[in-house]
Amino acid sequence: MSKRTLAISDIHGELDLLDRLLKQTGYDPAVDQLVLLGDYIDRGPKSMQTLERVMELHAAGAIVLKGNHEDLMLRALDGGGEDDWKRWIVRNGGYVTLQSYGFTERQLRIETGEAFRQPGLESDTLERHLNFVRSLPSYYETDEFVCVHAGIPPGKSAEQSDPSDLIWIREDFHKGYNGAKKVIFGHTPTRGLHGDPDNNDPYYGRNRIIGIDGGAVFEGQLNALAIESGETFYVKNE
Repeated sequence: MSKRTLAISDIHGELDLLDRLLKQTGYDPAVDQLVLLGDYIDRGPKSMQTLERVMELHAAGAIVLKGNHEDLMLRALDGGGEDDWKRWIVRNGGYVTLQSYGFTERQLRIETGEAFRQPGLESDTLERHLNFVRSLPSYYETDEFVCVHAGIPPGKSAEQSDPSDLIWIREDFHKGYNGAKKVIFGHTPTRGLHGDPDNNDPYYGRNRIIGIDGGAVFEGQLNALAIESGETFYVKNE
């Protein structure tokens, strides 16, 4: 059996979907290379548990990349200002993430759409997870393809790019990428790339880009792509 590279992106706390998808693909760490493209947390119900699972997969050989939601989390919790805190907690689903670590709404002071950072938001599990997230790379590259969370700025290689661009870029990459290597990315739900609110399947751009964010946390689907063969898998919330 030839080795597969399996790519999955934008899990967003949907641990049950991740476990079902890995089972459906027949993932075997002894044979397959799993590449996770970021956004393990926020909005979904089991962010803490998903990160714990991702760390287990990493220990078994998976390549784990950083997404923009991990970036938001670090900005908020690594001494960022009030704007960083509110941007994560109020607007990007961070409050659900912290609740998954056992913090209460009273501790997070989420009231009337505002959020106030409180002293004493400490957890050994959270600190262990933050240390892991701080260590994550922003891309994975082979001779044939590049895996990245959001994309690559036109005219640059992944190595030449600002790591922030690799986890945040959207349209400039979608329309302007013209590199020689195939790029597998998440970040932007494929329904938007397809221009069809009901199509959450992988998106194949004519410029060698493949989007796999099926919008799982937005009632879409969690996709996996076997990069070499092009075989796809997906699961949805039942």
